[in-house]
Amino acid sequence: MKNIVLLVLVLSFCYVNGQQKTDSVALPFAIAKEKQLSEEDLKNKKEGLYFTGVPDISSDPVNGFGYGAEGSIYFNGKQSDPFFKYTPYRAKLDVAMFNTTREQRELMLRLDVPYVFDTKWRFRAEAGYESNPNLLYFGITEQSLRGLSYYPNGDVSQAPVNNASYSDYDNNLDDNNKFYNTYIKKEYILNVSLEHSFMEGRLRTLFGFEFANVGISTFGGNNLLQNENAVSPLLGMGKNNVGIFQTGLIYDTRDLETDPNQGIFAELTNELSLQAFGSAFNFNKTFFHANMYQKVLPSLFKKVVFASRFGYGYTAGAAPFFEYQDQWSSEGSIEGLGGAHTLRGFKQGRFLGRAMNFNNLELRCRFAQGHLFNQHIAFSGVPFMDIGGVWDEVKNSFSFNNYRFSQGLGLRIAWNVNTILRFDYAVSKEDRQFFFNFGHTF
Repeated sequence: MKNIVLLVLVLSFCYVNGQQKTDSVALPFAIAKEKQLSEEDLKNKKEGLYFTGVPDISSDPVNGFGYGAEGSIYFNGKQSDPFFKYTPYRAKLDVAMFNTTREQRELMLRLDVPYVFDTKWRFRAEAGYESNPNLLYFGITEQSLRGLSYYPNGDVSQAPVNNASYSDYDNNLDDNNKFYNTYIKKEYILNVSLEHSFMEGRLRTLFGFEFANVGISTFGGNNLLQNENAVSPLLGMGKNNVGIFQTGLIYDTRDLETDPNQGIFAELTNELSLQAFGSAFNFNKTFFHANMYQKVLPSLFKKVVFASRFGYGYTAGAAPFFEYQDQWSSEGSIEGLGGAHTLRGFKQGRFLGRAMNFNNLELRCRFAQGHLFNQHIAFSGVPFMDIGGVWDEVKNSFSFNNYRFSQGLGLRIAWNVNTILRFDYAVSKEDRQFFFNFGHTF
């Protein structure tokens, strides 16, 4: 609670300080015109301080029935503030609290202050705790790409069922094997970063530091992670500290970061972990990430946006196995391959390897909008396709045989421009999944 109060005080100070300096004053430095919000978004953007929040209710076969709450406190400033036209908000504090019937628990705080104190600096901070006894592990090599297989009713005398659906595979695990692909993770994390803008806000440099305390354990019985560790010790087992120095270069011409109509977001980030930083491991992770947004037939449609994403990451050195799935973006970690943010038709962490590529295509079609209780609400239908793969080495990257595909249909509800409620139903040859999250996939 003390940390929450402290963050709110910092947020309020940044906001009030900025307001006093910028009311009815010109921008203190130039910002590219293409980053200005559209007329429609400006019309629907609220002034001042406001709160958005919804119950976080979900259900899936891995984590069970989930309940909690997610919300954001926005500090938008006044229309007389010259930054009002160029930023989604002057400052934002996100709070997430979540629990499930299968004992997944999460508490997360995120603070974001663009142009802090009316300078070219942007400050971000994240602090949280997560306990999850339902994480899945299928290996950290290309072998994880193999289809699921099982013996009917655990009877090895029968012919195995290959390329099974996840539900059939999971339902055929007996009591001794029911945790075969499952492990437990408990993590405390703190991440702080600063960005400085150049080229009228189009280009930003970044540096930051992350410190995490991560505990990994397994259940009894037959367990893949435990078995692999017994044959050859697997980095990351037990409790370890991970210290990471982060750097990045970002090119950003989006008009509205939270719900872009047009523009490009591209970044090259690097995470270096050394024992000199208080880490138990020495490794390096590089990630390239590019998103493109383009309005489709704007003369006919008020808001139809084609959105595409390309992501490629490589993990070098002696990294713990849980770092393979974490691709670090300046806007937050992207965990894959599989799950709500990469390959939506497969379970989270279904495929892992040193080299990872994912690609997403979405057509965001707004079909209705209006006001409810003085809140602006807009609805969009989103057909999508996801493509991704993993490789053991960079030289083999993009081999077509390593790709997996999924597709689906989503609904987006934009609440006062900045808060996006995302509902996605995804299908693959292995699984069917439904997701409810805050924010676009990318």
